[in-house]
Amino acid sequence: MAGTAMSELNSQSTAQGTSVRYTPVAGAEPLRLGRPLVVAIDGPSGSGKSSVSKEVARRLRLAYLDTGAMYRAVAWDCLERGVDLADGGAVEAAARGLDLGLSTSPDAERILVRGADVTDAIREPRISTAVSAVATNLGVRDELIRRQRAIIAAHGRRMVVEGRDITTVVARDAEVRLLLTASEAARLRRRGAQLGGTQSAEQLHEQVVARDAKDSTVASFTQAADGVFTVDSSDLDFDQTIDAVLGVVHAAVSRPAGA
Repeated sequence: MAGTAMSELNSQSTAQGTSVRYTPVAGAEPLRLGRPLVVAIDGPSGSGKSSVSKEVARRLRLAYLDTGAMYRAVAWDCLERGVDLADGGAVEAAARGLDLGLSTSPDAERILVRGADVTDAIREPRISTAVSAVATNLGVRDELIRRQRAIIAAHGRRMVVEGRDITTVVARDAEVRLLLTASEAARLRRRGAQLGGTQSAEQLHEQVVARDAKDSTVASFTQAADGVFTVDSSDLDFDQTIDAVLGVVHAAVSRPAGA
């Protein structure tokens, strides 16, 4: 990677919340081969976390963990078994006892609950409506954070992990910590396109803006914490966003210790 460009990126990226634009040199991946490389990505609904994180994991040849899918799996299990989502103790117990299996390949999403494939079922609108009741349960969060950290460790700490409080709680010691954000208008537009135009404006607002407001009471994902890079993708297409995120990764792993 060109030394001048790298130095400019470092100097621009040390301040909290600084947006980054950089195109990495082709063929530079994988980075830190044989050493830990956890890329922690936070962001609000509709910011493109999942699709971007998967592609970054492919490019860097890392495992991939969608922590949001774990909360959705708990919500699905509760609804399937008739657990009252308003009963915090029962929901926490469901999370602690959940038999959950999930793929960590960016190319093969698969979620199993008690051996049943729920990969598609956890994306249904009823789960999107119910998941905040699970995600705001502190006991559930404690249990799933424990599992998430165990998964990261089991993969030799070479993984892209995305969700809500990854940079500040789950993997606050990650080699790369990044907030991927976008304007509300961009996020609503993207989520609407993702759902194929099947949702009304009110439904989209509930799934994106209202859900974020609920989840932000227990997780930090709207503003970059100290030392966390920010990529604002409002005016970027998918490829440009990937380039920006890869630029952050290169910058973070190339910084001198303590910088």
